[in-house]
Amino acid sequence: MIKKENFDKDLQQLADFARVMSHPARLAILKYLSETKSCISGDISDNLPLSRSTVSQHLKELRDSGLIHGEIDGLKINYCLCSTEIDRFIGLFSTFFESVKSGAIDCEISH
Repeated sequence: MIKKENFDKDLQQLADFARVMSHPARLAILKYLSETKSCISGDISDNLPLSRSTVSQHLKELRDSGLIHGEIDGLKINYCLCSTEIDRFIGLFSTFFESVKSGAIDCEISH
């Protein structure tokens, strides 16, 4: 088994980010937060077809990745998107795919 530490730091970060983004529930949470255009205090699970505990697990993954912030406000937590971290990942993916694209050739598959 190849250890991920043997790879470039940017590739490790992209792989970690891709793992976080690989679940549709996390994508739905990010989309919901972006559509509200504000920090959410309350139960996000009211807007998703998932239980509170499942949403909570996905929110933790998103927080750990830095894509969202959760700040305690009394008994509630306000969740906000972190535009700085989103911009950072956009830049990493853009740089990665531009370099991949520059080496691509047109492939046609005959049927």
